[in-house]
Parts: sequence; structure tokens; C-alpha cells
Amino acid sequence: MELTGQRTNCLALLLLVVVGVQSVFVEPPQPVISLRSLAESETRLPCRYQVEEGEKVVQVTWFKELPGGGKDQIITAHFTDGHTEFGRYSGRVRFESGTPTEDSTLLIPSTEESDEGSYTCHISAFPNGNFERHITLTVWILPISSLEPVFLVEGQSYRVAASCRAVGRPPPRLSWDTDLPGQSNNRSKEGGSVSSYYSLHPLRSMDGKKLDCLVWHPGLKQPRRISNSLVVQYPPDAKISSTPGDWFVGLDKAELVCSSIGNPKPQNITWTWRGGALPDGASAVGGKLVFGRPLRLNDSGVFECVVKSSVGVGKAEYTLAITGGPPIDNQLLIIIGASAGALVMLLIIIVLLVNRHHRKKNKKLEMELSEKTDEINSLSRQASFRRLNSVSTDPRVQTEDYALLRVDSRMKNSEMSLERPIYRGSQSTLGGKWGPLGGVEVDELGRPVVWHDEGAEMDREKEESRRRVESYLKNSNMSLDSGLPSSLVPVKAQQEDGVGTRDPELGHHREGDSPQSVAEEREDDEDSDSYQLSEALTNHFYFSNGVLRPKPHSNAILLHPRGQII
Repeated sequence: MELTGQRTNCLALLLLVVVGVQSVFVEPPQPVISLRSLAESETRLPCRYQVEEGEKVVQVTWFKELPGGGKDQIITAHFTDGHTEFGRYSGRVRFESGTPTEDSTLLIPSTEESDEGSYTCHISAFPNGNFERHITLTVWILPISSLEPVFLVEGQSYRVAASCRAVGRPPPRLSWDTDLPGQSNNRSKEGGSVSSYYSLHPLRSMDGKKLDCLVWHPGLKQPRRISNSLVVQYPPDAKISSTPGDWFVGLDKAELVCSSIGNPKPQNITWTWRGGALPDGASAVGGKLVFGRPLRLNDSGVFECVVKSSVGVGKAEYTLAITGGPPIDNQLLIIIGASAGALVMLLIIIVLLVNRHHRKKNKKLEMELSEKTDEINSLSRQASFRRLNSVSTDPRVQTEDYALLRVDSRMKNSEMSLERPIYRGSQSTLGGKWGPLGGVEVDELGRPVVWHDEGAEMDREKEESRRRVESYLKNSNMSLDSGLPSSLVPVKAQQEDGVGTRDPELGHHREGDSPQSVAEEREDDEDSDSYQLSEALTNHFYFSNGVLRPKPHSNAILLHPRGQII
């Protein structure tokens, strides 16, 4: 028997070698391959034979090897008779291609755990014979997991807070994702089932904290997370607050509010006053104690709020002290202070605006005054220029002969004017261009002349005439033929020429003077003026060829008619 078995094995091995040498498989290229699939998913078993020229595939058959060594026929396809499914595989398997003799790939649409095993694809070709490919299939089962939370109570001993379970193939692995201080314990069972337990000492601060279970498996790209929050129950805590904060006699709509926290949330809230019933007019509405009337002085006392839940009781007390009258309204004080501040700011702004207005106005007035001053100065200068031009000429535009003739003419006219009788009076004026104009006396600039009758004024006018002559005599050492301005020419010469300053006493007399006194005064003036003029001419001038010329002097400064110093 052993010899027969060895011969059979040798023949089978020789057949496989011959088939491997002669056959050409496109898919899979290796004679034996291993595949992995997930339960309840589609599984593809590849098998595709490439025929040679003159060769044809007659039949294709898929087998599954049994644990005892036998084979279980799954499906067969003939090139003329079509394909056939066998046994429990009927309706569960099919060929991927519509021409199984060309592409013999097998599909299992919904893979089961029992589908795991070894499969053989058998090809019968004419005339080359039979060819095979062997495929080993492994079926994985994705884990089925669950988490069971445990409700804890504050004050309990160390115990399990949550348990996580999972079943899969291969068996999954479990872990915990949390910040809670605790410890995990894992257990495994047959059939791919695993369990994990997380234990800790419960505190109220742990309530609501994260305690997630993570499931790890080769069929998952990343671990599966089962979210969970720890639940720790604890007795309620009560707290009383008042609305408003100040209590006084006559206060209306006063309230006391009892608030509490706990797990589970408390639902039963009761109120007591001084250890007994509530005062008349006060009622409990949920967590509020409402006074339906104005407060009285005897409403003072200790109010207590009692809160109950399934895991405990919480209490809070509030001592109510009622004063005799309403306090000062802080809001009113704030409004008054804000109003006063706003008023002060408004006054400051007004003062600043008024000050700014006055500064602008003063600045404007200063500018106007400056403009007026400049205008007056300009007009004064223009008037001075006109006056100067009216009595003098530019010496640079005169020739020397013209200047000498002008001086000679003035001297002659001065002598003639001294010889003419002069009468003074309130209505008399000098002749020529200083004469009356329309009955009004005017000066050399055409301005009206006002005369005063006081004797003191006449004396001053005489003194002024005397000073003019003396000034002329002092400055007579300057050349008369140099073209000096007319204002520097002797007074008599100016009068004879019709140009120059006119002394009021030469052409007017005071009212009330008799003709005799006027004549005497005129004669005295004529004698004085003639004497002074003769003295000046004798000491400082001389005639040459009918022309009056200045005498040489050591301090004399001679001016050329064209403005040059000689």
C-alpha cells in the first residue's frame, strides 16, 4: 500500500510539473495564492487561462477541499452545455464573465464564515489536457462592539464605571480613551469575543467626563470609537438670592429665589419661615418665594429653602432684615451726577467758544487798524510828496544858468514884495495864487486858511518869521546855483517867485487894528526885512555879470546842478 501511494504521489507531482510547464495562466500567475475577505462582503477568486493557437477550453470546474481530504464541487461550465451550480452553493456563487471558458473567475456575493478554505480552479483544454490553480481563502469578521455605562453615586466605593464588549474574527482588541483616574481589566472568550471593564472611585467632579471605548481590528483602517460620558449622581446644593438687594417697609413685588444644582436635578422645593409656615401674603411658586403685598416690618426673620432629590437633600437659609424707609436711589444719584457733569462740560465748551470768538474778533480789529494805519501813513507820504513837488523841483534836471536865473528872479521879487504895502485883516489875503478862491482864503495847496485874532498868535508868527530869516542866513554858505530845493531858498526869494511858505502875517491883519497901527507895523516889518535881507546879501553873496553868486567859504559845500558834490 505504501508503495502504491508513493507511486500515486509521484505521478501526481509529475502531472503538475507537466501542466505547469505547458499551461499559460494570465491570472493568477502563481499556482497557489492566498486571499483574505470580510464576512458579508463580496469575494473574488481569480482564474483566467490563456489558450494557445489550435487550443480550446472545453470545460471549467471549481472545487472546495473538505477537511477530511475530499473535494466539494461548486460550479461547472461547458463550452456547449453552459454552467451548473451544485449543492448548497446553488444561488450563492457565479462566474464573473459571461463566457466562463475564456474568463473563469468565481464570485461569492455575500461571503460567510463557512466560506473560508482552499479552492481549486480546474481547466480542461483540447488537445493539451487539464490545468489547475489553487487559492486559499481566509474570512475575517468585523467586530461587533457595545458599551454599557454604570450610574454611580457620590460616596460609593471603588467599582466598575463602564464595560465594553466586542466580537470578531480574528478577535479584536479593546482600550479606553479618558482622563479619569481609574484602571481597566480585559477578558477574552472563545469565538472571538473580548470584554474590557473600567473601574474608579466616583466623585461629583467626574460627572459628565469622557470615558470612550476603542475597538481595534485588522479589518478596520482606524480604531472604532464608542463615545461615553461618565454619570455620577450627587445630592443637591441649595442657594437663596433676593430681588432686590435692599428691603424696606412698603417695598412691593419682593422675591426670594432658591436655586440648586445636583444630579439628578431636584424637583421638590419647600419654604419655611422661622421654622414654620410662611407669613401672610407670601407664597411659594416653584423655586421663588413671592410677596403679593408691600413688606411689613414684622416680615423680618429667617427663611429656609429645602431641596430634595432621589439621592439626597439640600438646605439653605436667608436672614431677612427690613428697614424703616426706602434707601436713596443710587440710580437717581448717578443720573444727577451725570447731568451735572454734562452741564459743566457744556459751560466749559461755551466759554472756550466765546473766548475763541473774541480772539478772532480782536485779531480782525487789529488787522483793520493796521490797514487803516498803513493807509493813513501812505496818504500822509503822498501829501508830503505833493507839497514838496509843489514848492521845489529836482536840481538834477536843471541847468546851472536856469538855477541862477531862478535865484535872481526870487531875489528881485522879494525886494518888490517888501516894497508893496501889506494890509492885515480877517478878510484880506495875499495876491496871486494865494488869493481868495470864491470868497474863501486858501494856501498854496488849495486848503482853507483859518486866522486867529489873538495878539499872542501874531507875536508867535513874527517870531517864526524871524527864525526863518536866521535859518536862511546860517545856511546861506551853500551854493544858490546848485539847484537846491525851493524849501532851502530864502524866504523873500520864495515869496517873490510865487512859490514857498507864506507867513500869515504878511497877508492878513487882526480884526480891530486901526489903519494907522497897521501901517506902522507894516513899515516896521518892511524895514526889518529889508535890513536883514541886505545884510545877508552883503555877507554871503555877490553880483557878477548880473547874476547873484555865493561868496567862497571854507565850510561851504557846493552842489552841482546835476546832484554831484564839487
